[in-house]
Amino acid sequence: MREVSEQGPAVQSVIAVLKWLESTQAAEFIRESEWAFPTIESVHVIALALLVGTIAIVDLRLLGLASTSRSYADLSREVLPWTWGSFVLAVISGSLMFISQPVSYFGNFAFRSKILLLCLAGINMLVFQFLTGRGASGWRREDAVPLAGKVAASLSLVLWITVVFVGRWIGFTMTPA
Repeated sequence: MREVSEQGPAVQSVIAVLKWLESTQAAEFIRESEWAFPTIESVHVIALALLVGTIAIVDLRLLGLASTSRSYADLSREVLPWTWGSFVLAVISGSLMFISQPVSYFGNFAFRSKILLLCLAGINMLVFQFLTGRGASGWRREDAVPLAGKVAASLSLVLWITVVFVGRWIGFTMTPA
């Protein structure tokens, strides 16, 4: 990343906030503790595995490749609470990892790519929930999922798998604190 003095005022303001965040007691503890970061990272990985796994269950049902003996509505009603719970845990653990080196993460291309992919996955989910899947509660088990639902499921799988790969890439491109 270019020096802060070479950045515009908005980026300088963001970096000032990130430097403040990096100086907090929580950030220092996570950064200096022998066990805190690895423990948080382990929780993050487990939460992501559960998150992506539950998303895959729903997406594969939409694609007609798994759980076809159940309706989409029944399956999503049972699986999505686990998805949201694991998402919250992943956000909390990811945020704790972030505060340990926020300036370095901000300057990391892989990290920024992951955030962009997460935003795209969120937009895809919102479009599905509010447009494509609006009538999903009426889809019967034996009905074919509309093409838009299959496209959303395919895009979701691609985005989340890419989030995992790019997230792993962060570990190889971060400068140690």
